[in-house]
Amino acid sequence: MTRPAALQSVLDAALASFALRADDPRAQTSIDRCAGALATPGEIPGGQGARLAVCTHLDTAADPARATAPDLAKLLEAFKALEPRLTWRQRPGGGSTASANFTEGHANALITGPGGLERRGDVWLGVSLLAPHVRYPDHTHPPEETYLVLTDGEFQHGDSQWFTPGPGGTFFNTPGIRHAMRSHDAPLFAFWLLRAEGAGA
Repeated sequence: MTRPAALQSVLDAALASFALRADDPRAQTSIDRCAGALATPGEIPGGQGARLAVCTHLDTAADPARATAPDLAKLLEAFKALEPRLTWRQRPGGGSTASANFTEGHANALITGPGGLERRGDVWLGVSLLAPHVRYPDHTHPPEETYLVLTDGEFQHGDSQWFTPGPGGTFFNTPGIRHAMRSHDAPLFAFWLLRAEGAGA
């Protein structure tokens, strides 16, 4: 099975940036395992992508011209070419920790993973977009996860205070840890990479 060139370009650029920028040894191990799994393509169904209204913020948040380093510019260029094929979705529910504008102020898209552009259960590569002044709710999931942040914005995991990785910053979430993110005056855009050990949802 052969991947579409646009998809392979995003995977190559994303894995390169994750590996270059992750400074947590646990993240490096997770990224290496993801790269090994992604060497074998998954199912690539047909269909058209779908945007949500909040995706107008991609023009700012995912603009390659605003990238702070060559590897990030390459990743955003590849993402820009692939993005029309992605299906953007809202996270169901918000809960007490979400901002009042959360539902219409966010969108997620899976590049690989269940329901993603490439359907597979072992590696989930996706992106999250927040409009300005949106607070994503506290949430947890079994797979370990590495974030690669492309804009300003704040994050929190476990018992940590809010912290700002900055454009090109990374951090690692251990399995099951509570985590969240929020934007301020500008939209927030980030990639995330999960090694799910074949898990489903």
